[in-house]
Amino acid sequence: MTIIELKERLHRFIDIADERTLSVIDAIITSENNKDQPGIPLWFYDELDKRRERHLKGESTSSTWEAVKARTLNR
Repeated sequence: MTIIELKERLHRFIDIADERTLSVIDAIITSENNKDQPGIPLWFYDELDKRRERHLKGESTSSTWEAVKARTLNR
């Protein structure tokens, strides 16, 4: 099947597809359009960097995993 035949076949299929099928196709298109974009927004990484800097400067507190777990289990 040539690319032209495939495109024509898909066009005919889309014209008669139901809503569920069109939603699936739309999700595929959206996924392809966003594949170069990270799933996590850039502002999140910026916030992590800020928090790390505050931690390294001693401006924030931190806890060990054991302490966090103990606090959680004691609630």
